[in-house]
Amino acid sequence: MQFSKYMNEWLYGEQGYYKDFKAIGKTGDFYTAVSTSSFFGASVANHFYKLIEENSFKKEGWLIEIGAHKGYLICDMIQWLYTLDPTLVKSLKFGIVERQPEVQKEQLKYIEERFGTDIQITHFNDIDEVEVDYAFVVANEIFDAFPCELIKDGEQAFVTESVVEWREADKNLLDIASKYRQVKGEVAVGYEAFALHMAKGIKACDFVSFDYGEEFVRNDFSVRVYKKHETFPLFDEELILEEVFQKADITYDVNFGHVIEAFVGAGFKLNKYETQARALIRFGLIDILEQFAKQTTQSKYLREADKVKTLIAPTIMGDKFKMVHFVK
Repeated sequence: MQFSKYMNEWLYGEQGYYKDFKAIGKTGDFYTAVSTSSFFGASVANHFYKLIEENSFKKEGWLIEIGAHKGYLICDMIQWLYTLDPTLVKSLKFGIVERQPEVQKEQLKYIEERFGTDIQITHFNDIDEVEVDYAFVVANEIFDAFPCELIKDGEQAFVTESVVEWREADKNLLDIASKYRQVKGEVAVGYEAFALHMAKGIKACDFVSFDYGEEFVRNDFSVRVYKKHETFPLFDEELILEEVFQKADITYDVNFGHVIEAFVGAGFKLNKYETQARALIRFGLIDILEQFAKQTTQSKYLREADKVKTLIAPTIMGDKFKMVHFVK
């Protein structure tokens, strides 16, 4: 089968990796910015709050997270918005786009643990179900989880009995790759449809997303498997696909040039594309940390400051991850 179908089955099939709730962090297969520090969500919420101050109609809109895992990010955002203006949790509506029923249950359980019955969450199975006047939509590491095709010198990858084979590539696939002067690497499938579905149902939107990747392709493979915090390139001779299929995470570096073109083509405007470090600092991360320092002990402040360093240090997450903000 084509590699994109194989990857889709790996991640989202009946026995797929994301079919059930997966731990993230020390006990999982990988870390994310959300699992690193609650200040990540507070910073994004701070940015949303500034947008509300500029356009008051947004306070009557929706805050929606796509691919929320357990719900840490949206909860951290709600908590910070409440700190800034308690009335916002009454005027705003909250939603999560999540297709897996078991994950939805875990999210609702966690949200009740955080807020009791004060916060109500609406679940959407897909972005095309969201039909609202305004939404601030946030996502962390979703574009790297879209299935992709693999190409190399005019050929594309197929998987037969857990073995990758190369055959003549589909012309349409090569046409897409040629837009980015790409002859080798991953070509994501589904960005265009995703952007169109978001644009169709949401009349006005701010979409903020974080992921690892670059604006330009480097014409090499980045596709890899994460298992228990170890990284295995897909073409590593020691990696046996049938042993990790649906049991570990598979991902690749995002071609943000492709993401940007897909959303602009769907009617969005690119507001900002920058490193995670620049974005979080611009959103107010350092100010939030300084406020925390005035309200806590030195030891707690130092622990949180160390987590924040992970988010913005160039050699850790700061430069490797990018933020893109689209407006409609």
